[in-house]
Amino acid sequence: MAIIKVTVERIDGYCKQPKLIGDSFIVDGGKIIVKDNTPICMWALQSMMPIFPILQQAGGSRDHWTGKVNQFCCPDPKGRVHYYLERIES
Repeated sequence: MAIIKVTVERIDGYCKQPKLIGDSFIVDGGKIIVKDNTPICMWALQSMMPIFPILQQAGGSRDHWTGKVNQFCCPDPKGRVHYYLERIES
């Protein structure tokens, strides 16, 4: 099962959460690991959650759609945070 590293890539507009470009967290199985103790936006996390198990289980083949998923955007129209999703094979 792959570990997913989620990194803030860009912020369009204003986000009330204190995430900055380059901030990241790890999704390892059912655990979320935040090394810098900064909060994670519940709304962004909730909208990302369905994709985590798919990316963790998939083989990551570039020929399959799961191997091409590497970006996610928070649904907040006033402060859209763009995240980069990186598979790390465990």
